[in-house]
Amino acid sequence: MPLQTISLNIIADAAFRTKLLNWASQFNYCSYFRPQQTEHYPYEAFEEILAIGQIAVPLDEPYFDGLRHYFDSHPNQPLFGYMAYDLKNELEVLSSENPASIDWKPMQFFRPACLIKIHSDHITILSDQHEFYWNEIQRISTAENAVVNFQPNIKNFKIFTDKDSYLKTVASLKNHILEGDIYEINYCINFSAETENFNPIKAFELLCSSSPAPFAGILKMNNQYILSASPERFIKLSNRKIISQPIKGTARRSADPTVDEANKKALQNSEKERAENMMIVDLVRNDLAKSSVAGSVKVEEMFGIYSFKQVHQMISTITGLKKSDVKAVEVIKNAFPMGSMTGAPKIKAMELIEKYENTKRGVFAGAIGYFQDANTFDFNVLIRSIYYDASTEKLNYMVGSAITHDSNPEEEYQECILKAKAIENLLGINQ
Repeated sequence: MPLQTISLNIIADAAFRTKLLNWASQFNYCSYFRPQQTEHYPYEAFEEILAIGQIAVPLDEPYFDGLRHYFDSHPNQPLFGYMAYDLKNELEVLSSENPASIDWKPMQFFRPACLIKIHSDHITILSDQHEFYWNEIQRISTAENAVVNFQPNIKNFKIFTDKDSYLKTVASLKNHILEGDIYEINYCINFSAETENFNPIKAFELLCSSSPAPFAGILKMNNQYILSASPERFIKLSNRKIISQPIKGTARRSADPTVDEANKKALQNSEKERAENMMIVDLVRNDLAKSSVAGSVKVEEMFGIYSFKQVHQMISTITGLKKSDVKAVEVIKNAFPMGSMTGAPKIKAMELIEKYENTKRGVFAGAIGYFQDANTFDFNVLIRSIYYDASTEKLNYMVGSAITHDSNPEEEYQECILKAKAIENLLGINQ
């Protein structure tokens, strides 16, 4: 049955969004995207949308093929979910043998029973049970907003890679670059903790407040939560146009406008950062070419500088026109995992990631997002994110940076610490 649409004249202020998220979290599956800092962002950000549901898509290995077959029989079905980095193992002769902090399925999607689209002056409800959800939204819009004190008790905090080990590993990776094995590699480190009194809804709101981003979202799959403040789009498909926007290049923000502008210009003019970005742009061009009409792949913007609350980022935009005989799921499969989180050449970089990182990436460096239907999708890159399992009360997060021939190990380490700081401040972790 097609979803029916109704509109409500409700202004979605912060209090309403909180009540809406708390209500949605009672369902087995929910997903909410909160785009912020979207001004002038090419090809827009995520749509602000809440999806709730009770039915997961039955998927098993090989996952991409299963997802493609699902859309063959459900071409108009919207889906929300995630794809984990470890899906690489069904695309290439690779493995993930390192221990996992949180061991989740490589791919999960759910079918929404209700979609709530949030606009500036109203909300739109799409559901085949629109009367029930209309009544629910009316009820929560007039309810008192509960005050939640976010004071999680963080225990057994663990850093899987100390500074000395990090510096030694970067030296080893630079040696691989000198020997010609790779040109660039994204090397990441993992952090984990056990928690008490952790409220994932409140944590997500605080994450959005401290690190507003165009591709932020929260995804709940039963007891598993992904809280993401990602500034990076992995891949989008709309009207056959494929869009990928890799980030490579980071500079610290400053409260002093003069220093902040100097940091921004230094990033824009950095030969090292531009070289990192260019290598990944070339890799993405090759990935998109597998799915695109010959000659249609273009670099629409190179080395664009975009400023977020915590950092300045260097972002490039690559597009292509999808071949008519290539299905949407294959577009993702041909580009997965994203080049900004691997390195170049991609397969060798992933082999070395497995060798030198000491935990599985799991969901980190994968993607969350949505299919509007079998031919339209948008997915982020899972960075600046917290992964939380409510059944075990464990969480983890990972950060990383691109290692090239010109990398300074100390500076790369400090970049990782900078990226982790927003999450650690939220959790009350001091290191």
